Amino acid sequence: MSAEASLPGLVPSAQQISAVVVEQETMATNTYRLRLRCPELARQIRPGQFFMVKEPGTNDPLLGRPFALFDIWDENGEPAGIDFGYVAIGKLTHLMTHWSPGDPVQLWGPLGNGFPEPGDGHLMMVAGGIGQTPFLAVAREALGLKTYGRPARPLDVRPSKLTLAYGVRSREFLAGIEQFTMDGLDLQIATDDGTAGHHGFVTQLLQNAIQSETPPDKVFCCGPEPMMEAVQKICLRENVACWLSLESPMACGFGACFSCVVPVRQEDGSWDYKRSCVEGPVFPAERLIFED
Repeated sequence: MSAEASLPGLVPSAQQISAVVVEQETMATNTYRLRLRCPELARQIRPGQFFMVKEPGTNDPLLGRPFALFDIWDENGEPAGIDFGYVAIGKLTHLMTHWSPGDPVQLWGPLGNGFPEPGDGHLMMVAGGIGQTPFLAVAREALGLKTYGRPARPLDVRPSKLTLAYGVRSREFLAGIEQFTMDGLDLQIATDDGTAGHHGFVTQLLQNAIQSETPPDKVFCCGPEPMMEAVQKICLRENVACWLSLESPMACGFGACFSCVVPVRQEDGSWDYKRSCVEGPVFPAERLIFED
């Protein structure tokens, strides 16, 4: 569908878009993949960016909800729409489970800064819960399987090794595993109860990798805040470059309401609040301050 309007001021590249549901798939317990037709967004969005989703024609819920890009899909060789994953835990996400092909959806995006270029060396992605969804596009871009954004950023170098460490409570919550099965990606699984992969936290897989013969040179991380804080501490202690993608609650998504602010260290050692939706959601780990 055509773009309806550009969002004012703070995010000039973002647009308000009328999308249409193409298909919906159950990926795991209470976890779904939704495919939308929205070529404008699919042409622009980059790995790690997000968009806001709202059901049109209703004010209940009043506000949209943020979702990260899972991947774009093509039609006749051109970007036609986006896929994203979600867990049915709130009012909007429970409503979304009933969306069917042909239903309209209101979007605005792309929003946020996304992940930096993967670079060379060993890139390790660490995900918990639904935090694996941003990493499908990261992996496909890093492996040269897809390009994202217009113009697509040129990747002069690519990782010599690519790893995804993905942790959930139990195997029934593993979502999208088959899509992460690709040549060049080392997929490692951890479950809290030991029903699949490593029995324990996903952070142990990170620690094991750091102690291996080919430790990660760079870490991208997304998931529950306690997990990300643990990843931050490990990477800072081991002097591994790390970026964290926050899952902060948001109201507007384009920087106007300041509801998603997080404390961030400044270059002079002081700290200030930054908006996750504009200055983030991806921040260098050493700059984030997790509040107890």
